[in-house]
Amino acid sequence: MAQDPAAADLLAAQQAVERADRADADQYAPDTMALARQQLEQAQRAAGDRRERKQAPLLAQRAMVDADLARAQSGEAVALATLAQRKAEVERLQRQLATGEGR
Repeated sequence: MAQDPAAADLLAAQQAVERADRADADQYAPDTMALARQQLEQAQRAAGDRRERKQAPLLAQRAMVDADLARAQSGEAVALATLAQRKAEVERLQRQLATGEGR
């Protein structure tokens, strides 16, 4: 039995939003995450409305793309914070070596 393409798109969008949520996208990309959630809700409503059903796959795909973007933005923010932390640690260690601290 073939799955309804709209249902598959909705499921994929929902999973993308969940992945972004697990990646703390609400903290690091709140606007993009809110847009993804809004589009997912619109897609779900459209899927349940006979007149709007044709729009559901497009809305679901937009939600998925925005959720993936939010997840990527979150990953970037975490990576940049980690990089800044590592740079600060390197600078601290370099100062210790230059001044002879810690010996």
